[in-house]
Amino acid sequence: MKTPRFWFTPAARPDWRARVLAPLGWIYAAGTARRVARQDGYHPKVPVICIGNINAGGTGKTPTTIALAQRLLARNHDVHIVSRGHKGTLEGPVMVDERSHSADEVGDEPLLMRAFTNVWVARDRAEGVKAAEAAGADVILMDDGFQNPAVRKTLSIVVVDAVKGFGNARCIPAGPLREPVMAGLNRADLLLSIGPDGAQTRFTQDWGDVIPCPHAMGQLHPLQTGMDWQGMKVLAFAGIGLPEKFFATVKALGADLLRAESLADHQPLTDALMKRLQIEATALGAQLVTTEKDAVRLPPAFKRQVLTVPVRLELSDWSPVDAELARIGLG
Repeated sequence: MKTPRFWFTPAARPDWRARVLAPLGWIYAAGTARRVARQDGYHPKVPVICIGNINAGGTGKTPTTIALAQRLLARNHDVHIVSRGHKGTLEGPVMVDERSHSADEVGDEPLLMRAFTNVWVARDRAEGVKAAEAAGADVILMDDGFQNPAVRKTLSIVVVDAVKGFGNARCIPAGPLREPVMAGLNRADLLLSIGPDGAQTRFTQDWGDVIPCPHAMGQLHPLQTGMDWQGMKVLAFAGIGLPEKFFATVKALGADLLRAESLADHQPLTDALMKRLQIEATALGAQLVTTEKDAVRLPPAFKRQVLTVPVRLELSDWSPVDAELARIGLG
């Protein structure tokens, strides 16, 4: 196997912290390897497509899940999504109802995805898949869970941010990875890199020679809602894996980004936090702006005061994905 060009770039050179933490990263990787080697997972009755990652968060799994759900729905499939409901309080399995469930109960991503199709939240992924099957699903999308052996996957898609790539290629806590790059890619059926053209070129140059599975590329584009962002003074805030991606999108729309507030992924939007942001925005003469995922966590009193920038994943070529779907009988 060829050595990827990545290993010869400055990013691959570990700093002193990564070197000190390397033994813990090896232990973490060994634990992941033992877990994924298990063969006792539930065998589903319908195709299960896992949308996962090797990096810990911030790669674009949710937009990918939404895009894939829309593509399968257009082919008249009864698509259900199973999610763990990160930071939600309900253990499930429970079908998400946007009229009665809050983000505190089911998590922000399930609420967002519920706008497109049926979504189940379940701490036990196997129980979630069984509930979706009983409800009539003929294909199930598993949001995350690539390293979870509870369910046997029919198709596994690994999503990576083309700008960040695989970081320093080291496992937690020495780096950003849940498992070594090649260990994950060798289990994947498809790699999807998400990012602008220049980043895609660099990612392919670094890793293209050793990617052992089909490789698709996509970009996140703002959904055209009729809003004129040009010159609008905004205070943007985001609690997603890579907030800087959202801030770049806001600036690309032509908005005048006066302030950008990076929050922790899934961070609760408390009344105190929102009041502070509102006061700062008023002092700047700016409009509060956030992501779709953050918007579902907004306290009711602030929902009308914050504008949302929805984004959708667009693939430059769907043929690698369609070929994999056809291979598992979903063509």
